[in-house]
Amino acid sequence: MRLKGSEQRTIMNRAIIVLALVLATNADGFGAQRPYTVVGTGQTKCYDDRQEIAPPRPGQPFYGQDAQHRGVQPSYQSSTDGLTVYDHNTGLTWQHSADTNGDGVLSHSDKLTLGQARERPAKLNSAGFGGFNDWRLPTIKELYSLILFSGVDVGPNVTDTSRLTPFINTKFFKFAYGDPNAGERTIDSQWASCTVYAANPKQMFGVNFADGRIKGYGTAMPGRPEKTFFVLCVRGNPAYGKNDFCDNRDGTVTDRATGLMWSKADSSRGMNWESALAWVQQRNTGKHLGYNDWRLPNAKELQSLVDYTRAPAVTRSPAIDPVFQTTRLDDGEYPFFWTSTTHQGGPPDRQGSAAIYVAFGRATGWMQPHSRGGPPGPGGFGKGGPRGKSGPGSGGPSDGGLRSSSSSNYQLLDVHGAGAQRSDPKTGDPAAFPHGRGPQGDVVRINNFVRCVRNMDGTTRAR
Repeated sequence: MRLKGSEQRTIMNRAIIVLALVLATNADGFGAQRPYTVVGTGQTKCYDDRQEIAPPRPGQPFYGQDAQHRGVQPSYQSSTDGLTVYDHNTGLTWQHSADTNGDGVLSHSDKLTLGQARERPAKLNSAGFGGFNDWRLPTIKELYSLILFSGVDVGPNVTDTSRLTPFINTKFFKFAYGDPNAGERTIDSQWASCTVYAANPKQMFGVNFADGRIKGYGTAMPGRPEKTFFVLCVRGNPAYGKNDFCDNRDGTVTDRATGLMWSKADSSRGMNWESALAWVQQRNTGKHLGYNDWRLPNAKELQSLVDYTRAPAVTRSPAIDPVFQTTRLDDGEYPFFWTSTTHQGGPPDRQGSAAIYVAFGRATGWMQPHSRGGPPGPGGFGKGGPRGKSGPGSGGPSDGGLRSSSSSNYQLLDVHGAGAQRSDPKTGDPAAFPHGRGPQGDVVRINNFVRCVRNMDGTTRAR
């Protein structure tokens, strides 16, 4: 079903009235109508640490992963003119396509520099695009609401896109991979947000809908053309992405904006993905903090906690509200935190071998200065691909924080920023990845930390 711009405005006005009534009548703030609805990831398959498996039962290994917890199902509606898409869950209206030159085809020629991206909403508003004049460049949280983890990571060397699955709903949104004929990698489908890394104003957080990650991308690199991005503008629901935390003084923190309750403290130790899932179930057996329905958060739930105004180099804290307690590692860094979401990619017999994590501290990587190549990290989807300061789409390092490897001139840099979302092997020995993996030598820890989550109202929403 498609809606005209005027029909979308009517729906939005009614939603605002409903929200006002809810605010006036519900003691907990929003009841069932919340300003920051975390939409489900779209992941429906279960995995062990290598491949797809039958859904585990309680007590079995790998029980409690993303696909086994029902979330809010994505729900979109296209306008009659095909220009815009309304998200019923978030209250956000999006452009249908990032086609900026108006030729009806999405390609590398539609990409914009960050400066051009910032000018884009004004051009849409002056033209009354889709019948609206309040378009804006999305925040990273707004943009991330569109990601779907039914997508499959393509890897840096793939050129045939005919059987690839991107991380966005292509029934409602135009999508394009990078164009090797234009000097790009297939993986170069980075989409711009207005969120700049607090530790580096020349680094912008974007979502890559080709490989399913959030990274801080260097927008201006010495000796290279200025980085360009696809740009999809948004409007509506100015409250989306804004948390409303309440310390319950019992070891839990409620986010009244999302309806999620979190453990105030983290696991205080790292563990592999299977152990992380089991650790949460052990907490439920002991009725941790008075509840027995805790879960390992999915990727979008955990990312909702990131405070992008914070960064260790600026605030001397992780990128999370200080109401939460976050362990600091022996080397001074902050942990990566596991999610319950598998990051699909790699060969068929190992397509489920990685899981999503969020970096609340520096998202570090081993880099070689003045090199377009890089460390040949073992395993991982980037094996054999470009490393170090690679071609189009590579993100530059942010703050200083250099640390030289004892075996080489590799330097440990904050390549993707606090608030990045990447992935790690679910199991294995971190020592097998001395210089990380992927185009920027992403540090591999494997033994990541856990922060439990549950629904504030104690119910499970239907997917």
